[in-house]
Amino acid sequence: MIWIALWYFLASLVTFTTYGLDKRQARLSKWRVEERTLHLMELLGGWPGGWIAQLFFHHKSRKTKYQVVFWVIVALHLGVWAAIIYWRFYR
Repeated sequence: MIWIALWYFLASLVTFTTYGLDKRQARLSKWRVEERTLHLMELLGGWPGGWIAQLFFHHKSRKTKYQVVFWVIVALHLGVWAAIIYWRFYR
């Protein structure tokens, strides 16, 4: 189980850093990270880092379309974990 926590931590760290880079690039009007890349990083386990980055950098937090996809990814992760816990302990 520790490897799962480590994966989420590392994926979150990379995602947080990528959000920060993208915010910096946006301020400088330079090349940007594609939204689908950020979403893929969130889907691969980096959503906690993405959430913290949104709060910390105030980045992507006002884009409704982006937020819908982001929260669907969060719900997907939480749903999968709820199912795993249910099947593991309550079945």
